[in-house]
This record gives sequence, structure tokens and C-alpha cells, in this order.
Amino acid sequence: MTSSAPLGLQGAYMLGERAGQDALRSRLLDVASRLLVTVGPESLSMRRIAGEAGCSTTVIYTMFGSKEGLAEALYLEGFERFRRRLNEVPPRKNSLEHLNALGPAYREAALAEPGYYGLMFEKAIPGFTPSERARTLARAALNIFDRVIADCISAGYLVPTQPRKIADALWAAAQGAISLERAGHLRDESIYETVTRAVVFRYMAKPAPELSDSGAALL
Repeated sequence: MTSSAPLGLQGAYMLGERAGQDALRSRLLDVASRLLVTVGPESLSMRRIAGEAGCSTTVIYTMFGSKEGLAEALYLEGFERFRRRLNEVPPRKNSLEHLNALGPAYREAALAEPGYYGLMFEKAIPGFTPSERARTLARAALNIFDRVIADCISAGYLVPTQPRKIADALWAAAQGAISLERAGHLRDESIYETVTRAVVFRYMAKPAPELSDSGAALL
């Protein structure tokens, strides 16, 4: 009769190995992102990244397959980090307040991750084009806006329409303000609040409730 103990030990070992691989993958992506910001896209060679991360180039090829695979992994990791930050925003007492609270979180995520942001939105790696699958996954990472906007529509705060339509209009307004701010053209961060509020007001169905002091910008 076979003991179950070895299986338990094997399972624990496999979980530990997977956690180690996830940590290494995250470190490699962070190294690549930092090099992209501090040195430029020409620094993203497998040898350079391996040297900075303290591993072999074989490990990088095994994980990502190619430089194109690494770029796509960076692209998706950037959106995943945005998703995590947005999901950490505590729900508010009503849906419009929740939407209001997501705005600053989105801007903070963009400014906190310059390497990922450049790859996600500014073609920081010449010649890299994300696959359609990657684009679909990237947009799905921002689905919290669609869900909260749908709640706002159900509550009667926003006009009945496709939530994605409002979410994409907000996304466009936010990205325009953030990109101009990153490029040094906007010194007043309140412009972000102004343009995102303008989009929300465009779709308002009734006066907004009094918002708490915890949120200042509508996105």
C-alpha cells in the first residue's frame, strides 16, 4: 500500500517550486521594466536582463520564449498591476462614490509604474505590437470600471447605455491627461480631475449625491 505522505511532500515541493518561479518571473519583469526606463529599449537583451537579475539566459528563454514574448509579458504585467491597484480600492456606500474613488487610483497606478506605462500606452519598445489576445486581456484588466459604471446605471445616476461606452470615454480622457502630464505639458494635476469629471457629467441622468471627502476625482 502506497503511503500518502510522499504525495503530500511532493505537493508541497511543487507549490514551493511554483512560488519560486513566480518570484523569479516577477523579478525578471521588474529588471526589464527598470532597464526600459533608465537605459532604453536597446538594453532589453536577454544577456543584460539575466546579468541584472542574477540568472542564466536559458531561464529567460524558458519563461518567455523570445524577446517578443518578454515584451508581451511586460505589457500584460503592467495591466495586471493596474488591475490589482484598482481592486484594492474599498467599495463605497454607493456606486457613484466607488467610481469617484477609482479615479485617483488609476492615475496613481499610471505614475507609479513608468516603465510598464510606457510599454502599455506609448510604444516604448519600437516594433513591438501586442497580440489580439494580449489586447483583450489588457482591456479585461480594467473591467472594474465597466462593472461599477453598470451599477451607476442601475442606480439611475448615469443614463442607460452600454457601460463599456462610458468606460472607454473615461479611459480616453484619463489617458490624454496622464500622457500630457508625463510629458511635462501639464503641471496642474487637477486637469485630470476636470476632464474625467466632464465625461461623467456628460452621462449623468440625475444630480450626483454628496460625495465623501475620500474621493476628489471622477473617472
